[in-house]
Amino acid sequence: MSTDQPVAPTEEQLEILEYNFCKVDKHPDATTLCLIAAETGLSEEQTRKWFKQRLSEWRKSEGLPSESGSVRD
Repeated sequence: MSTDQPVAPTEEQLEILEYNFCKVDKHPDATTLCLIAAETGLSEEQTRKWFKQRLSEWRKSEGLPSESGSVRD
């Protein structure tokens, strides 16, 4: 079994990720990202990629460019 294939998060992991995205921070810092990864059981890299993709989806739904810098930049 190859470890290169991304594994889709479980429903429980998605709930944790979505909660943190919607209620905590759309732009988590490294420490928060580490804590979310530990809570979900995902790697920090998987968690970082999920947040990046989810932010892109959110920006599109808000009518914003998917890759544009945020007002925090």
